[in-house]
Amino acid sequence: MVVISYRMIREFAKKHHASLEALDVWYDIVEKANWSHFHDVKRDFNSVDSVGNDRYVFNVKGNQYRIVALINFNVRTMYILFIGTHAEYDNINASTILFKRK
Repeated sequence: MVVISYRMIREFAKKHHASLEALDVWYDIVEKANWSHFHDVKRDFNSVDSVGNDRYVFNVKGNQYRIVALINFNVRTMYILFIGTHAEYDNINASTILFKRK
């Protein structure tokens, strides 16, 4: 999968140093994946949830952190829309969050 954008991981890890190793492991798995539908994602990440509008929520580091990503299976591309703590995740609507270019 093409993952856009690793920059979000770097920026989040600057504030949450303990997250970097787990986020890097997640990124490496996703980057090497060749998913064609949600069942493929679920095979690699059993705790992933589909929340609608092609958005998926990944639990990272024992659910300490959450990633919301938009996956376009047709072109093998994932957009990281949100990375946050579990508490920060509770304050967003994962099914409508948009990709923000910086």
